[in-house]
Amino acid sequence: MSVYKIPLDQNVLEAAEERITWTLTTLPRICVSFSGGKDSGLMLHLTAGIARKLKKKICVLFIDWEVQFSCTIDYVQSLREQYSDVIEHFYWVALPLTTQNSLSQYQPEWQCWDPNAEWVRQPPADAITDPAYFPFYQPGMTFEQFVRDFAEWFSEKRPAAMLIGIRADESYNRFVAIASLSKQRFADDKPWTTAAQGGHTWYIYPMYDWKTADIWTWFAKTKQPCNPLYNLMYQANVPLRYMRICEPFGPEQRQGLWLYHVIEPERWAAMCARVSGVRSGGIYAGQDNHFYGHRKILKPEHHSWQSYAMLLLDSMPEQSAEHYRNKIAVYPANGIKKKGMENIPQTPGRRYRLQRYPLMATYLQGAIEQ
Repeated sequence: MSVYKIPLDQNVLEAAEERITWTLTTLPRICVSFSGGKDSGLMLHLTAGIARKLKKKICVLFIDWEVQFSCTIDYVQSLREQYSDVIEHFYWVALPLTTQNSLSQYQPEWQCWDPNAEWVRQPPADAITDPAYFPFYQPGMTFEQFVRDFAEWFSEKRPAAMLIGIRADESYNRFVAIASLSKQRFADDKPWTTAAQGGHTWYIYPMYDWKTADIWTWFAKTKQPCNPLYNLMYQANVPLRYMRICEPFGPEQRQGLWLYHVIEPERWAAMCARVSGVRSGGIYAGQDNHFYGHRKILKPEHHSWQSYAMLLLDSMPEQSAEHYRNKIAVYPANGIKKKGMENIPQTPGRRYRLQRYPLMATYLQGAIEQ
């Protein structure tokens, strides 16, 4: 994997437009993955604008998480209408999908649009709610599996593209998605492409080299509509890195969870009844809480990291505790064996951090906070 970022002889906007143009003129089927957030929103603006010039059609995939701000739903609908002339099909998916709930150890996962639960809101009339719509769909399948299977289904066994608005600066995992030399690319000079499972679809990352400042500069200069939820988050002093609009109860998204209480109190009440841990998340997931808001942890002085991790483990619900005991027994042990270490390190470190007791304590601390 390359650890270097090599500057290009063009700015990020020119590069993104060039990549999108190449995608539209090379692959016959194009789908934009859209969440309602700033990155995927900008990518949809660019892709739809270029498609108009080229007289091409595109499709859009939007996963409706049931628990979403009204302004996000309104924004998604507005872009759907703005680019209706170039959108061949808008897949507004409102099917039961299982995903992470970082607010509770008692319900570490939750399922949107659960047919056995009282929903927070109703899906649009034209949303995809029939489980039989997609032949690959299985009730309660994970979001990640759904997206992978959708990509292959969408291709119709022909070359296709899924445009995804991830940026390498957002996280190490996203940097690896671009920089890894083990990924299969469309061509050596197309490092922003990755082959999807099935062999027919290519994941395209046209904005991989954009920074957060580039995103907001583009919106400021073009005056194109952006999700107004970002303005509300900014006014509420939510840090830029925690301004996430996707899965509602993820580790980053919970930073702005309390905004539901202020902006949409009726929806907040329904959320508290719908998903375990929402109320405590709204109270404790603010900027001032070291762990719950930022996943930072300080151990008691009279404990070693090992004893503190075990104390937290004993404090968890039995089902969750057993889950983590298995991980601690297997995953770190494998890492220790590969690295030639005799035991799990007691101190934090940048290398091999997943095999260290401090990181275990960080994850296990969630049981205490809830």
